[in-house]
Amino acid sequence: MEGGGWELFGLVVLAGGAWLWLDSLKARDIGIAAARTACLSEDLQLLDDTVAISRLRLARNDDGRLQLQRVYAFEYSDTGDNRRNGSVVMLGRRVVVLNVGLRLLPSERTLH
Repeated sequence: MEGGGWELFGLVVLAGGAWLWLDSLKARDIGIAAARTACLSEDLQLLDDTVAISRLRLARNDDGRLQLQRVYAFEYSDTGDNRRNGSVVMLGRRVVVLNVGLRLLPSERTLH
């Protein structure tokens, strides 16, 4: 590549990185909102009020098109004094799976 070719390549890589960063911020906001809504509806406390990316890969949507699949992990509490793990799986900007794990029902919390 000549000097101008490397500059163009660098600009394309830089623009791609900026797009990925901005897209990831938006997807993370959607993931936080989904985790917050799920916790509220299940009477759980979303701890730290955030999600953290745990996996990023390419996956196909229902139409067969490649999209970024992101898996976000979060922690919640069902009693106020414990930490449990949950996750949000997103394909593009769409939540496809939200997991708050297994919880004991109130009548099952004590062992007799």
